[in-house]
Amino acid sequence: MSQLLYQHGTLANLVPGLFAGTMTIGELMRHGDTGIGTLAGLDGELVILAGVVYQVASSGKVRVVQPEEKLPFANVHYARFHTVGKLKNVTDSQLRPTIESTLATVNTFAGVKMHGRFSHVQTRVVNAQQAPYPTLRATAEAQTLFEKDDVEGTVVGYFTPLLYAGVAAPGFHLHFLSDDHKFGGHLLSLDVTEAELGIQTFSDLRLHLPVDDAAFKQEDFDETKIVKDIMVAEG
Repeated sequence: MSQLLYQHGTLANLVPGLFAGTMTIGELMRHGDTGIGTLAGLDGELVILAGVVYQVASSGKVRVVQPEEKLPFANVHYARFHTVGKLKNVTDSQLRPTIESTLATVNTFAGVKMHGRFSHVQTRVVNAQQAPYPTLRATAEAQTLFEKDDVEGTVVGYFTPLLYAGVAAPGFHLHFLSDDHKFGGHLLSLDVTEAELGIQTFSDLRLHLPVDDAAFKQEDFDETKIVKDIMVAEG
């Protein structure tokens, strides 16, 4: 059975500031029950678990997102993670190389899910932007950082091969949500006390583009800036 990753928009779309919502949450959730993304205007970080879409806002507040709300970018899939083992006392500097070592290959997309207890977690959330929108790189200066020690929660996200940089951020793009739904965001650093790691390898990528959006159709993308600006913004 094929393993399908569904994506609306690309991170390259966000580089020049195409932050308008071009798909509803309800439409997105026809394609999966697990994933990550952001709302229109880069309003918060989305964590999608068991069919529920949570928004971590720049205030730090977590809420459930409604089906009619819109987004410019998201990944979703139906969770069929394969448990590859438990991580114990893994520092942030060790974490991504450790996860990468469990991948079947670095040349395909993969989903990552990790649940457990973490001794330290640092996240960030970009402040909501208003039209006319700035560039993605400029938003890196308008973000809120959060930190928490000794927290139980879930890491979810994706690994993108370097070959497809621009479609998404090359390497790992991970979000975090605490079990009490009081803390989360785009994952910057994480020290693992003990957690179970699951991996899901995708054989298929379905990329949905906002072909009815005038700004997208008219944008003249600068390919020399795309990956560099994504890496700056994604941290």
